[in-house]
Amino acid sequence: MTCFDRRDLGLLLLRLGTGGVLAAHGAQKLFGWFGGGGISGTAMAMAAMGYVPGKQSALAAGLAEAGGGTLLALGLATPAAGASAAGAMAGATAVNLPHGFFAQEGGFEYAASLGLTAAGLAVAGPGRISLDHLLGHTVNRGWMVPAALGVTAAATLAVLGARNNRMRRATEGEQATLFDE
Repeated sequence: MTCFDRRDLGLLLLRLGTGGVLAAHGAQKLFGWFGGGGISGTAMAMAAMGYVPGKQSALAAGLAEAGGGTLLALGLATPAAGASAAGAMAGATAVNLPHGFFAQEGGFEYAASLGLTAAGLAVAGPGRISLDHLLGHTVNRGWMVPAALGVTAAATLAVLGARNNRMRRATEGEQATLFDE
């Protein structure tokens, strides 16, 4: 019989809390649950934020959040789950970055916290109170951590680069107000 220690309990709490929040956040995008916009509403919002095409962006973000969050909560495929959730939160962080750090001002603290926690769980692993442990870590191998984080980082950088280029082109030629009237 395996004895669980406080590290296992701490990882379980982090996984349940972070995974549950991410899963609910993704369900807002995918299904319109919890006051969310569903795919159509999220697609319009994503396009307005520069993530084009909107529907595919909404689907990708919703799946990364709901799927990654659910898998994190279960402690299953932890490297891939944490990496996908971290990638989605990097996209949210980019949108909120111009508003500063604090969420009360529209800043990025909440998205960054969720993303860093998800990435940390991908690196630390799920602990012994997890499906990964129960299944003998067949989808939680050491090599999977850098692979999942590396692939997610590359994809995230490509998406954010394309978004930033679209946003920059949209504002080119606009002149700021020089004088108050």
